Amino acid sequence: MTVIDPENAPLTADIPEIDEDERARLKARQLEKIGKWILPAVVMALMIFGWDRIVVWNEIPHYILPGPGRVLSTLIADWAMLFDALLVTLQITLLALAVAVIGGVGLAVLFTQSRLAEMSFYPYAVILQVTPIVSIAPLIFIYVDSRLAGLLICAWLVAFFPILSNTTLGLNSADHNLRDLFRIYGATRWQRLRFLQLPSALPYFLGGLRIAGGLSLIGAVVAEYVAGTGGIGSGLAFRILEAGYRLNIPRMFAALILIAVTGVVIFAGLSFLSHMLLRKWHESAIKREG
Repeated sequence: MTVIDPENAPLTADIPEIDEDERARLKARQLEKIGKWILPAVVMALMIFGWDRIVVWNEIPHYILPGPGRVLSTLIADWAMLFDALLVTLQITLLALAVAVIGGVGLAVLFTQSRLAEMSFYPYAVILQVTPIVSIAPLIFIYVDSRLAGLLICAWLVAFFPILSNTTLGLNSADHNLRDLFRIYGATRWQRLRFLQLPSALPYFLGGLRIAGGLSLIGAVVAEYVAGTGGIGSGLAFRILEAGYRLNIPRMFAALILIAVTGVVIFAGLSFLSHMLLRKWHESAIKREG
């Protein structure tokens, strides 16, 4: 009878083999990582190809529907003018977003510290949110002399409420057990705000910030449409209007593409910021093994 010494047993006996379920999960995760980038690119390529074929097969004139090639060549040819307009629109967008963050967070903190202030002013914030900006913008440009200030106010009005409402919700959503613990240990109102409520509100604030980023761009474009002034300092919305008057449809598409790309970049940047701030501690950003 052969006796096997445990100390001299083969090392391979201690290494468990990966079962079929685990191998399938690993393969599914790899496919998901690849598909997250490949599938949108494939869909975009198919859409561009279909757009080009529709124009060619139906012999549609470029002043009605230009092909993607003509739009790209127009974007390159008019890049200097469109880029200057993009900078104007982007300036209004980012300024409005910054003011919305400062005002929204500040007012949300005030609301959580004073129930009387929340009851007094929150309904008016709701009224501003539900009133279409296209109905307010003409009045703003009547009473505000500075065109830049008018554009900024319009974009701010659109971006302000998501930050205010989300941050207020987050500040009020701190765990009540932790609130009681802070109260037992005699924490001041400032200490509860700094160490409990603000960290609890961060995911809510970042969610509102992603929404407000896109809305500030929409507000800036709508305000430029209403303002309707040309020359130096005109944004992409005016360039679209101008191209429409001249029946320069390829330039309209080029400006529209720049607006869409700008919105995607803003959303992607804010999503990356949210991930970096939450990835180590919040459930929405922590990746767990399935």
